[in-house]
Amino acid sequence: MVIKQRRLFRFILCLTLAAATAFAAFPQPLGSPQAAPQVQFLTADELKAKLAKNEPVTVLDVRSGGDFGGSENKIKGAIHVKVRKLQSRLALPPLKNVPHDSEVVTYCACPNDEAAIKAAQLLMNAGFKRVRALRGGWVAWKKTNGQIEARPRGL
Repeated sequence: MVIKQRRLFRFILCLTLAAATAFAAFPQPLGSPQAAPQVQFLTADELKAKLAKNEPVTVLDVRSGGDFGGSENKIKGAIHVKVRKLQSRLALPPLKNVPHDSEVVTYCACPNDEAAIKAAQLLMNAGFKRVRALRGGWVAWKKTNGQIEARPRGL
């Protein structure tokens, strides 16, 4: 009986090690908790000042389809992209043309900036160096009376 238990234990141990080794051979998905870089924030007032001074900054609106579609406006000059499509959109204009060493700011309408943080992490994992999330997102931007423009129709 003891020999059978030892064999079973060894078998399970080998299976576990084999599975762990096989799993480690696959790359971890972007945005996974182990690979998630720390995201820095900036305030709506800081972004407002940058835009007023015409400082070069790419603003990404990553609000969900419902939040974006339910709004008439967006931050002036912002590029809208859904977080789930961000990785693939990096290979297409206009994101393809954004230098990886330029400043990029993400924003959403989430209560705790979840989508903006996830988008910032995806960008950093893709090699962007200066990425920050707008603290308070769209709500904070409206409170500061920041520059807005009408969102394109049909999106």
